[in-house]
Amino acid sequence: MEKMIAFCGLVCTDCPAFIATQKNDNEERKKVAEKWSKEFNGNFKPEDINCDGCLADSGRLIGFAQQCEIRKCGQKKRVVNCAYCDDYGCEKLTKFFNMAPMAKKNLEAIRKDL
Repeated sequence: MEKMIAFCGLVCTDCPAFIATQKNDNEERKKVAEKWSKEFNGNFKPEDINCDGCLADSGRLIGFAQQCEIRKCGQKKRVVNCAYCDDYGCEKLTKFFNMAPMAKKNLEAIRKDL
């Protein structure tokens, strides 16, 4: 499967929710829900673990992806991901990179090849 890089630089195809959804594996959904509930101090249920990736226009998206300001901006600007944006390095993205430095690495690698 080809890598799907979200607008923010995260690799959707490496996400356990994406993998469980694509495999339609309810046991994996349960494991992800339990893990994320502990990690993020939340209340995830197996039925919450459905995502076709942040680049999907329709279909299943994990809860927080639906409200993601970076995703909304990328869709509005019609870019492949933020690496292709003229405003690359905007405030939204920079704040996100503080939490996800690997996302920055992914986008920087893409920008290097543009």
